[in-house]
Amino acid sequence: MIQEREFTRGLTTREAEKRIQTYGYNELKHKKNKSAILIFLSQFNDFIVWVLIVATVISGIMGDKADAVTILIIVFVNAILGFVQEFKTEKSLEALQELAAPTCKVIRDGSLKVITSRELTLGDVVVVEAGDRIPADGKFIDASNMVVDESLLTGESVGVSKDTTKDKNHGYMGTIILKGRGMILIDAIGMNTEMGKIANLLDNIEEERSPLKERLNSLGKILVIACLVICAVVTILGIIRGNDITEMFLLGVSLAVAAIPEGLAAIVTVALALGVNRMLKRNALVRRLPAVETLGCTSVICSDKTGTLTQNKMTVKEIFINGRIYELDRELPSNYEMLKKAFVYCNDTNYDYNVSKVEKALMGDPTETALISAFFKDVKEMKNFVEKAKRVYDIPFDSNRKMMTVIMKEDNCETCYMKGAPERVINKCNYILENGRVKPMTMAKKKQICSYIDIMSNKALRCIAAAYKKEDIKKSEDVENNLIFIGVAGSMDPPRPEVKEAVMKCKLAGIKPVMITGDHKNTALAIAKSINICNSDDQGLSGEELEKISDDDLEEAVKKVRVFARVSPNHKLRIVKAFKKNNNIVAMTGDGVNDAPAIKEADIGIAMGISGTDVTKEAAAMILTDDNFATIVSAVEEGRIIYDNIRKFIRYLLSCNLGEVLTMFLASVFYLPNPLTPIQILFVNLATDGLPAIALGVDPPDKDIMMQQPRRKSEGIFARGLWEKIIVRGCLIGVCTLFSFELARLFGMDLATCRTISLCTLVMSQLLHVFECRSERHSIFEIKIFSNPYLLGAVCVSVIMICSILYIPFLKSVFNTVSLNLDQWALVLFFSGIIFLINSVYLYIKSKGKKEYN
Repeated sequence: MIQEREFTRGLTTREAEKRIQTYGYNELKHKKNKSAILIFLSQFNDFIVWVLIVATVISGIMGDKADAVTILIIVFVNAILGFVQEFKTEKSLEALQELAAPTCKVIRDGSLKVITSRELTLGDVVVVEAGDRIPADGKFIDASNMVVDESLLTGESVGVSKDTTKDKNHGYMGTIILKGRGMILIDAIGMNTEMGKIANLLDNIEEERSPLKERLNSLGKILVIACLVICAVVTILGIIRGNDITEMFLLGVSLAVAAIPEGLAAIVTVALALGVNRMLKRNALVRRLPAVETLGCTSVICSDKTGTLTQNKMTVKEIFINGRIYELDRELPSNYEMLKKAFVYCNDTNYDYNVSKVEKALMGDPTETALISAFFKDVKEMKNFVEKAKRVYDIPFDSNRKMMTVIMKEDNCETCYMKGAPERVINKCNYILENGRVKPMTMAKKKQICSYIDIMSNKALRCIAAAYKKEDIKKSEDVENNLIFIGVAGSMDPPRPEVKEAVMKCKLAGIKPVMITGDHKNTALAIAKSINICNSDDQGLSGEELEKISDDDLEEAVKKVRVFARVSPNHKLRIVKAFKKNNNIVAMTGDGVNDAPAIKEADIGIAMGISGTDVTKEAAAMILTDDNFATIVSAVEEGRIIYDNIRKFIRYLLSCNLGEVLTMFLASVFYLPNPLTPIQILFVNLATDGLPAIALGVDPPDKDIMMQQPRRKSEGIFARGLWEKIIVRGCLIGVCTLFSFELARLFGMDLATCRTISLCTLVMSQLLHVFECRSERHSIFEIKIFSNPYLLGAVCVSVIMICSILYIPFLKSVFNTVSLNLDQWALVLFFSGIIFLINSVYLYIKSKGKKEYN
């Protein structure tokens, strides 16, 4: 407990702002992001685009100036669309980095505040504890049991002890508090810190790439080669037939530009960035994009109880003292003074005495603040009580020891107080305080205490025990032995109201929700049963029981165990490994510094944004800004949505591009006239590839997306028949376009009209196909047509574009098109819609059959 009178008041907000203006922000210089101009110019940094530009310039010089100018305009418009996508992605990722910026606890205006480390300035007083990363260089002005990991600077893996003496009182930016707590007076920030002097090391950090994006980049290279070969064949066959060499070269290059899915990996990044932003709105901050892909595979969610499954609003309901249980809202024993002292003094809560209500005056861990607020109704009374004693020495709480000990000086007399897990505290006690008298602790007494603790735990109360001693206190390990047992407080932390529904959602989605907690087994099981995580006592395992079984037995046990109680951080690591060995994809939550190994081992490491330490956040792939279990389930759902949407636009883009290539290739093979001109091919690419594909990236999910089993992590993006869908639909688009072209020729229409019909058929086939791509399991009749207004808007823009080049005289001459009459439109709609209609009816019948079978 750091008392208010011991606090320095720190800087005022006004003084801090002045110093920031004078000395700058506490940040290291880093690489500048690409400017908007460079992003735009990079859209032209493609060999095929440069070949097209050169070819069109040559074509213009040779006399075909209108076509050359139009093609260059289309290339320029495509570059603008690419720029908008990439620029938005950059800005989205920058915003996420800002949100993920590290924070620190600082004293400003006499009270404790949380600010971003960037806003720290000279003279600030920073409060640190185990798990925190020191935000800037400074001197320790208070240090209790302080050990710091300085391996980042020194390379030494052994922790360094710190205190307030001159040779051990300096802390450095970037180093980690391993143990203890204290306060640092900042004397160097930003580039003036020791870390700033070696800031060039940060330049070697590479951006983590999405495996999916890498795979699509590799696929893109293969498709580029395949498309170039086909385009070369089309060009050569045209030249052999006697067509103009320049025209055929321009046709081949235009077809390559339209056919090569150069934007595939970029659209994946856009989809991931948009998805990450959606997750952020649902309180899940993704730190690494690859985690988004893994989220959809999650089959086990291991969650902390306190604050994640529960509200983290602790209230003491009962206390056990003098051999019986008392309800706090009804009665209190007359001699509970020692219990009150133990819980108030052996406590790290901070105080703000300037407010009127006790609850608002307390800042710290909810369990600790509950233990104090249970005994006070008035802030003045609380202040008088707290200031009667002064902390001399302490041994901070540790997740492995599950205890905390302090030595307090009261009226020139030192008293040791301990609080912690009941079984740990009881084992340290040789005596018991009953009705003001100290008696020996017998086995019968221990059994009686444990039976009452079980009664309280079965009511879902979290039990904390207290003990003390006054004689022979020394600053050594012996201080925590030979104590006098006082009593137990039982606190209630009710489940979050939304958790029960989230747990049910998990189970329907084939995901196992698992509770991991430091609480008593009975308490954990009571909460778990109330939210349907488990339904029987044999689905629980305590840390003590876990210690007694081998890793092989644990692998078998995790198949049915849903509650792990009284666990330590190393237990968490074993649990994660056991689930993974059963071929599960594991999401693991954590907040303490010792949780970092388990979080790192998990497929999806999740840190608590409110209660999590800096080390845990850095080890995690995702941070919950609200510490809520329901947010994890929402993030898993978003992960599935993003992956499905990526499959949607991959299916759409590759099918459409295959249809375009096949149309021209088959025409060349069968010695037919070219169904499209170079400028028309580029128009198709402009009208259908951009906006509709991006709109699929924000498509709402299938209503049953969280009723599907998790996909395997090893599953490729083209699994579950996606390749077959792409090839079949791409071939049908190409064949139908060619048939419409040939039928128009058969009816004796001129070449310009035939080409216009094939152009419209190709565009309309793709625009209808985009609606097919909205679901792999449901037909268009089962999907709400207006549920994606962006897609409807994109399709409408494309339809307006195709109509513009058919009916606006200037554009007709530029794109070599003619106005179509109703009969000709009927021909277009028949060939573009027949396959769409057949496929939609087939899917509808198939899905109806499945429902009836189920």
